[in-house]
Amino acid sequence: MEREIKPYVLKRTAEELAPAKLSRDYAKELNPQQLAAVTAGEGPSLVIAGAGSGKTRTLVYRVAYLIDKGVDPASILLLTFTRKAAQEMLHRAGLLIGARSERVFGGTFHSVANLLLRRYGRPIGLEPGFTILDRSDAEDLINLLRAQLGMNEKDKRFPRKGTIAEIFSKCENTLQNLDDVVLSEFAHFSEHLEALDQLKRAYAEAKRQRQLLDYDDLLVKLRELLGKDEGASRAISSSFRTILVDEYQDTNRLQADLVRKLAATHDNVMAVGDDAQSIYGFRGATFRNIMDFPTLFPGARIYKLEENYRSTQPILNLANEIIQGAAEKYSKHLFTRKLDGPLPALIQAAGENAQSRFVAQKILELREEGVPLDEIAVLFRSSFHSFDLEIELSRRDLPFVKRGGFKFIETAHVKDLIAHLRVLENPLDAVSWNRILLLVEGVGPKKAQDLIASFVKTERPDREPERRAIDVLRDVSGRSGRGLKDLARVLEEAGRARAMTPAEQVNEVYTYYLPILKEQHDDYPKRMRDLEHLYTMAERYERLDDFLADMALEPPDESAADVEAADRNDERLVLSTIHSAKGLEWQCVFMLWVVDGRFPSAYSFATEEELEEERRLFYVAVTRAKQHLYLTYPINEYDKATGTILSKPSRFLDDVSPSLLETWGLVEEEGSREWESREWD
Repeated sequence: MEREIKPYVLKRTAEELAPAKLSRDYAKELNPQQLAAVTAGEGPSLVIAGAGSGKTRTLVYRVAYLIDKGVDPASILLLTFTRKAAQEMLHRAGLLIGARSERVFGGTFHSVANLLLRRYGRPIGLEPGFTILDRSDAEDLINLLRAQLGMNEKDKRFPRKGTIAEIFSKCENTLQNLDDVVLSEFAHFSEHLEALDQLKRAYAEAKRQRQLLDYDDLLVKLRELLGKDEGASRAISSSFRTILVDEYQDTNRLQADLVRKLAATHDNVMAVGDDAQSIYGFRGATFRNIMDFPTLFPGARIYKLEENYRSTQPILNLANEIIQGAAEKYSKHLFTRKLDGPLPALIQAAGENAQSRFVAQKILELREEGVPLDEIAVLFRSSFHSFDLEIELSRRDLPFVKRGGFKFIETAHVKDLIAHLRVLENPLDAVSWNRILLLVEGVGPKKAQDLIASFVKTERPDREPERRAIDVLRDVSGRSGRGLKDLARVLEEAGRARAMTPAEQVNEVYTYYLPILKEQHDDYPKRMRDLEHLYTMAERYERLDDFLADMALEPPDESAADVEAADRNDERLVLSTIHSAKGLEWQCVFMLWVVDGRFPSAYSFATEEELEEERRLFYVAVTRAKQHLYLTYPINEYDKATGTILSKPSRFLDDVSPSLLETWGLVEEEGSREWESREWD
């Protein structure tokens, strides 16, 4: 017979019942709109943060305020889209509140998923030592499976590995099935649906067998864990009693579902973002997430940040009017205390070259007036829009950097070296084995596959996979050359993980790889600098698995092998697509090709959703400017893609009051090719 338990109430002391004394005067340090968001109570809340309105400051103060109020820092989860953003926010919170902020759990969706899966993943078949594939590795594995299934031999063109990876990724991030994604976005491959479905299943099985996860799997598997294992789900949700999400307008359906599941036990979610800056639909992000947040979290309170600290009021007046035409939005009106400033200018050019000459000449004038080159940006809808301007800038010896090119981690030489390290960490990683074996002279695809198959055989269960691989390489090298013997030697040396740091392992592999690099690449001096940079990065790590995970989750962006302007200078003009410019700001901004058919792109005319995203993209471009804004458009330009003449400014300017823009025409200077701008009446 069970004994009846009589409750005995433990009373709180007067000190415990007294309101916590805050260490900062938040009302003095924040504007009223920011203060309301920072001091919001429990429950779901959505902060609509207009461009330049102090979104990051608000999040930083929110973290500090919660800790100040007595919330356990370890129970706060801060989700961002880059690790750098999380680190910066927590550093700034630390300056406000002290070292307690270091205990806040902050990072990207993918890095948080990585840590949680390594800790809780066993119920869904994941061991803590799984390997993360980057996009290129995933494509290589897909290509390998495609060949094994005989899909390369089809009579009609089968999609390439990059396209297949994009299709599979879209399925995961948008929570759609394969048929829907292919039929809506890749209809020209619809006849291969059955084969693609077979390949998708083979890809999933190959990853499962080898304990491999691609980038999307991190989120997919975390969602699976939270949905299937109630114990793990409750433990994770209970450990994060407060969730803050940055840039919520950039989340996809999978990420929104994860936020919902992570908050299952409490609903204490604050999502911060701007519906007017939702511009990544092509990556799977959905505008609907931020609009539907109050539906996903009933009772959510909505806060708006509308005071802009970046731009002058004339620029904001234009931005407000452009976004006013949006079909669906959270109504807001950006304002600033910087009331004075020149009106934005709309410049009509006879053709593309006149547009380029104007931009180059005006940049030189601004520089003479004291505006540094690195405070000037030229933005465009698509990368090819700047080609003519690049020639003109080079002709006038104006140094520039263009956002784009290969990412550091995507360059062949970095991938080669990383692949050697990956097989040390996970000897069952067939993708990395395939890459490093093909670097060896005399080893082709067939021989590489035979070797990989022999590595994973289990006739010698007493030998570790790494040891089996080295033994096989040595055995084969005795019959077919020195290359495999050298590979076996370097893997054995670098594999002494307990005796070597990750930096030392990088150096060991680098010494082996250098002759291969020189043989395969004419520009090997630039590539050597990249590998030296890789060594420097590895010095920050004590464990190889941590180094490899970070390289997959948060790779650095720039490579010395990227194409840059010939005249390297610390002060360089920025040329950038608008997508790459989001979150940045410059004193002066030029927008190229503000002509209907180029911006918005003619390809967006098909659906209302795409056209609306183009409007938001236009808004993002305008709000990058602090003081000067120039919108240029050539007239009477023939568009080969559509077979039409482009002759009118962007439709997004149709409803803009003439009083908000100066209109300029470009006039050739008499007696020379030079010309001047003249304001039109």
